[in-house]
Amino acid sequence: MAEIRVERLHRSFGEFVAVGDLSFNIGDGEFVFFLGPSGCGKTTTLRMIAGLLMPTSGRIELGGRNVTFLKPRHRNVGMVFQSNVLYHHLSVYENLAYPLKVRGWSATEIRRKVQDVAALLQITDTLHRGTESLSGGQAQRVAIGRMLVRDADVFLMDEPISHLDAKLRAHMRAELRHLQKELGRTTVFVSHDQLEAMSMADRIAVMNDGALQQFAPPQEVFDRPANVFVAGFVGEPQMNILDVDIREGVAHAPGFRCDLPPGWLARNGIAPGAYRLGVRPEHVEIAEAPGHLAARLEVTEPMGAENLLTFSLAGQDFKLRQPTGLCDRFRPGDMVPLLPRPDHLYLFDRVSGCTLAQAAFTDRSRT
Repeated sequence: MAEIRVERLHRSFGEFVAVGDLSFNIGDGEFVFFLGPSGCGKTTTLRMIAGLLMPTSGRIELGGRNVTFLKPRHRNVGMVFQSNVLYHHLSVYENLAYPLKVRGWSATEIRRKVQDVAALLQITDTLHRGTESLSGGQAQRVAIGRMLVRDADVFLMDEPISHLDAKLRAHMRAELRHLQKELGRTTVFVSHDQLEAMSMADRIAVMNDGALQQFAPPQEVFDRPANVFVAGFVGEPQMNILDVDIREGVAHAPGFRCDLPPGWLARNGIAPGAYRLGVRPEHVEIAEAPGHLAARLEVTEPMGAENLLTFSLAGQDFKLRQPTGLCDRFRPGDMVPLLPRPDHLYLFDRVSGCTLAQAAFTDRSRT
């Protein structure tokens, strides 16, 4: 068993709190992503799990064993990082064999293990080569292989493919996902790339300011964000979020008026007042006739099958995704009638940022 249990983990550097009062469980064999912006505490948390950084307070258990203040070699974790340094004076075979040699494995055991891992990663034909002759993808496979040969209980990865080009990164995403499922190892992967997290993770731990914002499966994080930070961070382009005043079932902002779904506010116990209203760019349509909302078009960005349009609304950018050809008649500077889909609205508390209501899922649960 390799369950990870973290209880009230805290790490500060002087007056700066990098991670504060963090608690979560990761199940045996689960693939979990720590996702968040730079400086949110995700790498600090990973390094504490690895034993490379000691917590200020709190508790870490691996497989039911308290490892909070144990050194990395006593935790049986495998690690791979963005800038893994291979030994350039050694061959690929020798790089893979090195972790086993220092643990006293016999030459026969090492040969068998290295060949098994090389076959798994499809790098058998590179074993005799020097590492300086490898492509970026091959070098990263060797780094991953050095982690795999140790038969660790837990794999810890800190942005291991972020430096690769887009095509190779997409290929490595699929490979890593397949590899993790085949081996069944508990894996924690740090990333700021939501596409990686959405396509690979069993669950995503969204972090910000050293705190856990939401810990849920990828689709739930996207469909049911716990707060305004998660709603704005997960999704590309990010959700449109406006400060609004709600009166008599209508959301108002400067230059903006949106009728809310009938009965939505009452079902969720929402009283008139100041809130934040969210709608994703794919859930905003160009209206056939002028209505409650008209916004000035600033930029049109062709993206192949669709265009990304940026409008100026209520003093901020407001984005819309439309299939190519449906918006060709508009030019920058035009006032365009827009219609947010009322069945895909989100409402957030203006102060705490917590999600108060989600139209699509509230209504769907009643059908």
